[in-house]
Amino acid sequence: MNTVAAPAAAFARPRTEFPLTGPIPERAAGHPLSLGRDARARLGGAVRALLDLAGLDGASDAVRLAVLVLASRTPSETGVVKIHTSELGRWLGLSASYTASNVVPMLRRSGVVSVETAEGDYGQNDGLKCKVLPLWAAQDVVGHPLNLAKKEYATLWRLLHAVMGPGWKHRDGRVTPAGLIGTRTGRGAATDRLALLLLVLEARETGRVRQCGGTVDSKRGRAAATVARLLGCTASAGERVLERLEARELVLRVRLKTRSRMANRSRLMVPAVAAAHGRTVADDVQEDRAEDLEPEFSDPDDAAGPGGAPETETEPQVSGLPVTDVTGVAEPDVAAALHTDHPHLGTPVVPPQLSCGFSGEGRRDEGRRPERAGAGEDQAVDGEDPAAGSVSPVAEGGPLRGEQPKKSPVSERSGQRAAGAGVGGRPKAVGWNKAQRQRRVGLPARTALQVALGPVAGLWAQLSGWQQDQVQAAAEAEIKRLEGLLEHPGGGPRLLAERLTDRLEETGGEALVDRPFPWLMRRGLVQRQACSDRRCDDGIRLDSGADCEMCGNVVHIRRARRAKIAAQIDRELPGLGDSERRRVLEDRLREQVAIEAEDLLWRQEQARAEQAHRDAARAAARERVERERQEAAAAEAVRQALPCEDCGRDQAAGLCEACDHRRQTEALIGEAALIAVAGSADLTDPGSVAAVTSEARTAIGSGIAAAWQEFLQITDVAALEADPKAARDAYAFTAFETARQAVQEFQDTALAMLGRTEEAEVEARRAFKAEQGRPWFQHNPTGADAVAAATQKAEAARERTAEHLLAVRLEQVREQTAARTDTAAAAPWTDRLPELAARPLDGEAAAAVIV
Repeated sequence: MNTVAAPAAAFARPRTEFPLTGPIPERAAGHPLSLGRDARARLGGAVRALLDLAGLDGASDAVRLAVLVLASRTPSETGVVKIHTSELGRWLGLSASYTASNVVPMLRRSGVVSVETAEGDYGQNDGLKCKVLPLWAAQDVVGHPLNLAKKEYATLWRLLHAVMGPGWKHRDGRVTPAGLIGTRTGRGAATDRLALLLLVLEARETGRVRQCGGTVDSKRGRAAATVARLLGCTASAGERVLERLEARELVLRVRLKTRSRMANRSRLMVPAVAAAHGRTVADDVQEDRAEDLEPEFSDPDDAAGPGGAPETETEPQVSGLPVTDVTGVAEPDVAAALHTDHPHLGTPVVPPQLSCGFSGEGRRDEGRRPERAGAGEDQAVDGEDPAAGSVSPVAEGGPLRGEQPKKSPVSERSGQRAAGAGVGGRPKAVGWNKAQRQRRVGLPARTALQVALGPVAGLWAQLSGWQQDQVQAAAEAEIKRLEGLLEHPGGGPRLLAERLTDRLEETGGEALVDRPFPWLMRRGLVQRQACSDRRCDDGIRLDSGADCEMCGNVVHIRRARRAKIAAQIDRELPGLGDSERRRVLEDRLREQVAIEAEDLLWRQEQARAEQAHRDAARAAARERVERERQEAAAAEAVRQALPCEDCGRDQAAGLCEACDHRRQTEALIGEAALIAVAGSADLTDPGSVAAVTSEARTAIGSGIAAAWQEFLQITDVAALEADPKAARDAYAFTAFETARQAVQEFQDTALAMLGRTEEAEVEARRAFKAEQGRPWFQHNPTGADAVAAATQKAEAARERTAEHLLAVRLEQVREQTAARTDTAAAAPWTDRLPELAARPLDGEAAAAVIV
């Protein structure tokens, strides 16, 4: 942004106490509102730079205005503003409690203003020491819009004093009156004050505010769109602000008229600025009317076409944020793109479908002057005129305004436009026709939506197609949320229908709902939770329909607090009257509420910080798990690439399947041999142990050979011979399965043999007698039931004894085997070789020696 130093004459004038409350008869020397173009651009750039700070995104207008107030009061030497909370609230039009509980915490959290507070008598933020950090950081930065000189600070302070000064009564009896809008307090006061300040900075010396360009909402008007873009809000909100300012006669919307007394474009005026410069609103209107009578130039507010470039000025332009709520046809002062912010590129600003020859229509590609007024007003809607051409009626000697034409001159272009006209020949936008075609008169086909939206069927029919889609989506989401609050499914549509019925009763019926879409989205479908219970809606429990107990607790707590504070007041100030006591009580209650609100904000910040910490911990845990998974996957990939330890096969993960089965088969054969030895051999006789072990191994080997022969009978032997690898794998798996089955068979045989030993018989007899001696069998111990139960217990005892004996004998066999292995490993080769030489050779070994 270009910054221009303000002339000394604009700031060196003596200060006069001139906060205005009405129009000024003549321009006064040094009036705060009589800013020159350079000073207005300089201060306007600083104000916009402050409002565009990132820390104020989403902040309320009260917070944004507070930043401007603090900036205007900033001393150029220190940058620290000392102010009381109540005084800051008076500048904002707000109460001290609201300022302390809402504005000051938001200023502190925004990071734009550093706030140091001094507590008052009741713990509230009483004294404030504030510094606008971006403003102070921009000092001595050449070219920065916030690098203000001392005289510029003084001018900005005088400007805010004249616009929104709250007014003071001095001790010596003097009274400083309030500014233009200084008496405006309460809800929306900060927004109105901020809007008036921005309009004053945008107003020229004539009081006229340059309005925004582009297509705007026809229901609101270009003036409302200009205010909305200045504030960064919607067009509807801008219109409400503009209406409040007009009600106080602080701004005016002046509608100019043509010589035929038809409505022309409008002007947005700030009378106080014009009066400060010694002018009136009528002067500007007369100048604009004189400009209309000049035939050599096109209307500067019309849409620029190829034949006329848009008007350009060097004054700051309102930002082009979108503010349109509904696309429609604008009135004459809003249909055309006024004061376009960019050079024209040869395309008409207003589409041809929206043209009917009214004020603001572009010239298109013909390069001619505008047609006479009302050139398209006599067009036939049905387009019946075979003699119609594209030549202007003026060029053909057509009748002037007021004369009765013999035949309606309808051009070919106008006939095409008439096809898109509605009732009365008024044009309609193509997007609007599409929206009208998509509108559904009836409720959605889904049964749940029909039940839920049944009470507002009349409002549904008034919505456009897009609005119906939005309402349907919101209703479906609310039904889903209500279903989650109920124990039994299916009650969500009924609850939503009851809510809409109650809301309509509060409003007074569908006839009093002037805007159905906002009413449905912001009031009808929204749950109004009166307490912290998620099931509360206007003090009623959604799940049971009874009164909310939590709301009752809240009311009880508030009453108890009020009684406690009242008792404190009676104890501390016993001589107060009823009215004074009531005032003190209300003040203390407001202070207590402000303290609790600030505490709630602190707790919410703590909760958000803890949630952020938990989220960070979860993210770190997910990263750790992902890293471990990747490491495990990499290790597994390395392991899979290892060759087999036994046969050397590649990509076998260290051990191929055939070798793995072979190892498991050897382990199973050894386990079967141990079980056989534990079940039938004499553990004290090594020969018996060796014989039983040999028999078990021989039996398992025979079983493996038999199983392999059976496998060869049911498979293709030629395929196995062609693929030796597959044959080895099949043999290894067959041997493994046979050995596994053999282990189970040897275990069953060993248990059966050990179950017939003397130890097992003794345990079985003891269990049999014990069961017969049960109290319920004492009178008939030999009966059928007693004998059956005793026999079952005896068999169970026999099995337990056999399992115990098998486990004990297996442990003994393993110890003996380990001892023999250690002895064999420790013997030197000189002692072992004679023994090995004395052993007879088997058939294969003998054949190898002979060969």
